[in-house]
Amino acid sequence: MGKINKAAVSYHEELVESLRDDEEAQIEYIKANFEDNGDMPSVILSAIRTVAEARGFKNFAESADLNRENLYRVLSEGGNPRLDTFFKILDALDLRLSVESKSKVG
Repeated sequence: MGKINKAAVSYHEELVESLRDDEEAQIEYIKANFEDNGDMPSVILSAIRTVAEARGFKNFAESADLNRENLYRVLSEGGNPRLDTFFKILDALDLRLSVESKSKVG
């Protein structure tokens, strides 16, 4: 088998691979997306989907107590998870949601 042409590997594939087996980097990636894109839920869901891919979708779905198809759907581009589903996903990531005043940010 020959070498993989770096130009042929997508940014997304590289990102998933760089996050694989590095939970600290996964959490920092999601945290940065919340901080930078807090007003864009689709971007945050995309970041969570990337981490789910890095962890293996099937394993991640099981740890979130969701079926894989439902997880794909809620983390898709048009996904809109229910609040209880979102908290299951956060729990599987070993994260919790925190709330603070907008006026104190920045």
